[in-house]
Amino acid sequence: MVLVGTRNPLNIGAAARAMSNFGVRQLRLVKPYEKAFREARSAVGAADILADAREFDSVAEAIADCSLVVGTTAARRRELHHAAYRVEQGAELLREHLTSAGAAMLFGSESYGLSTSDLSYCHWTMSIATPGSNASLNLGQAVAVCLHEVMRRDDSAEAGVAGRKKQLPPLRSLRSAPVGMTELGDETEEQTDLPAVAEQVDRVTETLFEVLRETRYWNPGSGAGTEEKVRRLVRRLRLSGEDADVVLGMCRQILWRIRKDGQG
Repeated sequence: MVLVGTRNPLNIGAAARAMSNFGVRQLRLVKPYEKAFREARSAVGAADILADAREFDSVAEAIADCSLVVGTTAARRRELHHAAYRVEQGAELLREHLTSAGAAMLFGSESYGLSTSDLSYCHWTMSIATPGSNASLNLGQAVAVCLHEVMRRDDSAEAGVAGRKKQLPPLRSLRSAPVGMTELGDETEEQTDLPAVAEQVDRVTETLFEVLRETRYWNPGSGAGTEEKVRRLVRRLRLSGEDADVVLGMCRQILWRIRKDGQG
């Protein structure tokens, strides 16, 4: 669980309590506004989670070891550039991913949620349906609802489960291939490579930025919009760890050739 720019220590405590309820231990905080959160009285039964919580200066650092990053948003009046799911749908996708690799759920500040820049580090978003006029939940409530959906086990009949899953987009559109096996016609081939973690994806993205700067395709002074678009584009590729290394090598070779020719 990654909380970004949280202002109220009681909300951090409530989030930690929800994590304790559902057996989730890793709490990460990006620039929390109030440093006294570790003594939050709302963290009933979750003092150890607060004590072990890690602080980071950026979203990129907080999610570096995660191969799937999901942003949470009410998104009623925002133009999003991601695939967006209701929490019950997103929970199914998260559960499947967690059988083989790590994931992070991002929650933004109580005042304004996740920024466009924060969301550019996400693969997709999910939201909690609140049909009332007040769409925004308290941070602790939102964490509890999301964790309940991710952790719960559906005991419905197999046919009913299959019927619900048909309504979801195939996971193949969300990652390069199911971890473990890759379909090849009627045969299968072992696929042992895991999805690239965020740190690998960021190395590819930053090197691609260098290429774009050198070719003058992108001017950093022109605003953050292009940077966020490129970051989202790279994440939509859902690179495996091996493929990320290959693409990184390509970008570095292109960069080397551009600079070498420029010196000539």
